[in-house]
Formats: sequence, C-alpha cells, structure tokens
Amino acid sequence: MSEKTGAVSTETKKEMPSDEELYDLAELFKVFGDTTRVRILSALELGEQNVGELAARLSLTQTACSHQLRVLKNNKLVRSRRSGKAIYYSLSDDHVRSILEIGLEHILE
Repeated sequence: MSEKTGAVSTETKKEMPSDEELYDLAELFKVFGDTTRVRILSALELGEQNVGELAARLSLTQTACSHQLRVLKNNKLVRSRRSGKAIYYSLSDDHVRSILEIGLEHILE
C-alpha cells in the first residue's frame, strides 16, 4: 500500500494468492483448529500407526479416532495403507511435519 494514498500497488496484487487459494488455506487451518486432530498428527510424527494404536496412545475411542482420521485424510494431511485387515496411517508428507514444527516453534517464542 502506498503510504500517502492507501492504494495497493500492482506489484502487490500480482503477489497475492487468488481468493480461491486463500479460501483453501483458511480451510486447511480450520483442520488444525481441533486439538484432537493436532494430537493425532503429532502422534503420527512418531511413525505409522493403526487406529487401535493411535486411540490407545491418545486415550480416544476407536470411533472418535477414525472420524478424525477421515477428516485428516480428506484434507490430504494423512495417508493410509492396508495390510491385511489393518489400515495404517502416516503423515502425508514433510509439509505436514513442517507445519506442526513451525507452529510449535511460533507458540514457544
């Protein structure tokens, strides 16, 4: 913004993400707004786990854990793989780990 006029320069407009991208980003941060989901993501930083393991580690019911895992999977924050009857979950990529680490770093400043 120009200090005198308050107008936004064309350069700033070019650098701004689209409204759709900003909406999607806000939706992503909403997923991180739930403590249970953040706890699940944090547990998955320790490695791949199935629903039973996660539920036990976090003192959740398997139903509650499964529901939150579905939300995380739909938002591409976790991935799953089947081994026999069990489904194992892990963080989808290093971006998720980075978001968690940067968030913790920020609140601990």
